[in-house]
Amino acid sequence: MIFKEFGPGGKPVILMFHGGGLSWWSLKPLIRNLESDYRIITAVIDGHGENSSETFISIEDSALRAVEYIDTTEGGKIFCICGLSIGAQIAVEILSLKADICEYAVIESALLYPIKFLKTLLIPMVSISYPLIKKKWYARLQSKSLFVPDDMFETYFEDSSRMSKASLLNITLSNGTYSIKPGLTETKARILIIAGGNEIPLMRKSAQRLNDLLPEQSRLKIMEGLKHGELSLMNPEVYCSLIRNLFSGKA
Repeated sequence: MIFKEFGPGGKPVILMFHGGGLSWWSLKPLIRNLESDYRIITAVIDGHGENSSETFISIEDSALRAVEYIDTTEGGKIFCICGLSIGAQIAVEILSLKADICEYAVIESALLYPIKFLKTLLIPMVSISYPLIKKKWYARLQSKSLFVPDDMFETYFEDSSRMSKASLLNITLSNGTYSIKPGLTETKARILIIAGGNEIPLMRKSAQRLNDLLPEQSRLKIMEGLKHGELSLMNPEVYCSLIRNLFSGKA
């Protein structure tokens, strides 16, 4: 896992995890909005972008790597952890590993219910889709579904075409089989949970489950009319306003 830093030293640290198929560049609008007040660290998840040579293993493995990084470079605790999609699942796993690792967390669109029959369908599904990732027309379709801004498409295409088949298999499997660990209930972080009103029901159900599990320290925000990832990727100003409200106690 690669970590990139932005913003002045000495400021509160926000660690951000991008969504599956993306990379740190998808977080640029958020970085620009926040870097004057916070030190932003963006992770490049294994198997993605410039870290495509490292095979993605699992959400749990990624979380352990992130905890090791925080322990080694940040004294074991940071201000906030944010994540989208598989990045949000990694953030949830981090919270379950170490109760006091951060003061705040923002969990956007984390799938927390295993998908039935995924293992049976996985190999045929990836075998069909993997050869297509090097086709620009397919990348266009995928980028639209992921809400990649037009000015980031070429970067997205270059990065996505480098992902290995092993990483794609492991990402799909880990994302679709992830479940909440018992240690999550011990977290001390205040958590903003976000889901789009137009996401699949299982995603909204996952958000509600997380909120119900941590009723004293979480707040659930369903963004009506928005699809998976559409808030942070297409509405960064709204996203940043929400997390600033979380930090100020207004959320």
